[in-house]
Amino acid sequence: MTALTDRDRTDDRWDDGFIARSRRAGAGLRAGVGFGIGAGIDAADGEDGGDESEDGSDDALVRAVSGAGSDGGKAPSPPLSPEGQALRTRLEALRQLVGLSRTRLDGKTLAEAGRVLDEAAARRGLSPQHTVVAIAGATGSGKSTLFNSLAGVQISETGLRRPTTAAPIACSWSDGAAGLLDRLEIPGRLRRRPRETSEAEALRGMVLVDLPDLDSAVGAHREHVDRVLALVDAVVWVVDPEKYADAVLHERYLRPLAGHAEVTFVVLNQVDRLPGESADLVLDDLRRLLDDDGIALGEHDEPGATVLGLSALTGEGVGELRDLLAQFTQEKGAATRRISADVDRAAGRLRPLYVTEGHPSPEIGEAARAEFEDRLAEAVGAYAAGLAAERAWRRNAGKACGTPWLRLWRWYESRRAPRTLAGLAALAVIGGGRGAASAEAPAEEEVTARQRVEQAVRTVADAAADGLPDAWAQAVREAAVRGADQLPEALDEIAVTLGSAVTVPSARPPRPTWWPVAVLAQAAMTLLQIYGGLWLVGQIVGVLEPRLMPPVLLMVAGIVGGPLVEWACSIAARGPARRYGQDAERRLRQAAAGCGRARVLEPVAAELLRYREVREQYATVAAGGTKLSTTRE
Repeated sequence: MTALTDRDRTDDRWDDGFIARSRRAGAGLRAGVGFGIGAGIDAADGEDGGDESEDGSDDALVRAVSGAGSDGGKAPSPPLSPEGQALRTRLEALRQLVGLSRTRLDGKTLAEAGRVLDEAAARRGLSPQHTVVAIAGATGSGKSTLFNSLAGVQISETGLRRPTTAAPIACSWSDGAAGLLDRLEIPGRLRRRPRETSEAEALRGMVLVDLPDLDSAVGAHREHVDRVLALVDAVVWVVDPEKYADAVLHERYLRPLAGHAEVTFVVLNQVDRLPGESADLVLDDLRRLLDDDGIALGEHDEPGATVLGLSALTGEGVGELRDLLAQFTQEKGAATRRISADVDRAAGRLRPLYVTEGHPSPEIGEAARAEFEDRLAEAVGAYAAGLAAERAWRRNAGKACGTPWLRLWRWYESRRAPRTLAGLAALAVIGGGRGAASAEAPAEEEVTARQRVEQAVRTVADAAADGLPDAWAQAVREAAVRGADQLPEALDEIAVTLGSAVTVPSARPPRPTWWPVAVLAQAAMTLLQIYGGLWLVGQIVGVLEPRLMPPVLLMVAGIVGGPLVEWACSIAARGPARRYGQDAERRLRQAAAGCGRARVLEPVAAELLRYREVREQYATVAAGGTKLSTTRE
């Protein structure tokens, strides 16, 4: 397409807009407001324009829209509608979603969401009083003819040569659209104004953009189409009876933009070429294809795409399209609908990253938490430490309540036990503590303990990540692995500090209140034995009167009573010893669980909390501003 020049204008053609149409515009042109081709237009051109306007053709002249309006395309924002409030909520949720996910997902995944945020911010910062509508279509569909018909004058060139339109050209029905056209990168020489008529007044606020052919053989033309289509508020797709089912149109454009149905118009042009009822049949088939593309049709007052037939050449149906565009523009909701559709599209593509089906809300289950703590307790030997504490309690009770002769024998055995290999092993287990045991422990046991810890971490991480999207499941597992880096060493320290408290002999368990009574009873039995023995010895040596039965009975009572007291004490010590061992095991388990909780469970829980936050933000984005449950659907 080439821009029309002043020399090309004839009595039956519309002026290109480079000449002001009134004396009021003449002063503006002298100040440098007007635009020209190449080096531009100077004040002399403005004066010439003023002369021509005096010739009686003033009503036929229009001026360029580029730079019109002192706001540069920006205007104070009016109060937001409910739809605008909902969109603002969704955009804020999408912004937070991207921020929370930036360190968890790669940049390419979030690129579209970031683009939607950027374009939404750019569009919302420009004039809300204007609606930017693009006319797009394939080669020969007649979109430029329709563009000129809506403008009321010839702006875009038409003809048999293909492609005719080489770059987007814009026509604005009111001032203040310069910022919007700058965003579309439409140069000033391609910005126009329509003829001022009563029909044009109804379209005030609309900016119409004629695009190059979407199937052009020139790559730059297709790039123009793709770039502008991503920025406009609405699109009028122009198809013709021959190419309305073209695969490029449906597969590359209509199907991916199916969610933008409310800002989509599909017009079947050149219906004047279809005889009889053929136009209705083609329209029905076009609606069928659009339905296959997933585009909702706005029939029976339902929201969706508008489909109609017309002839841009004869004017049939153009008035109806103009009325629809006028109503669409006056509603001033196209930009909001377009951005909402973009957010819907971005949310649909992000859904697999945040939502999985058939799983409860993300958390560490009680069963997984209990199993993790059990594995850590096993790694530090909590159960074995409890048994050792119980044995130590009972051993201490035996020492206190046993007969003197048995205690003497045990002392003797303890003195001679180190001379044997079994004795050395017993002392290492009983009194050597963690250090002595570790000196004898084979390396395989240490490796096994570390493997148990690693297995426990993997198990709880897999349980927490079960059902999460892949990226977040990986983040949960990585958090668990980072926390478990020094976990085996920390558990070893716990085993040394707390485990030695129950295995070192010097750490005597507390004694119950009945122990003094048992000690006195055992002392009494010992005294009976000594007294009976002395009495019997006295009789043997003749110092005492021979009476054999009483001393023998006293000795037998002491000999039998001592073991009986010891046996009774051992029975009575079982309960306290068991409770003491369980208490020692519980302390060790709690210490190991606390270490695992601080190093593994809390980082995993923090990662799950972050996921719940992004799920909540995603629910807001996907639900049109309505808060949804964060439970996985």
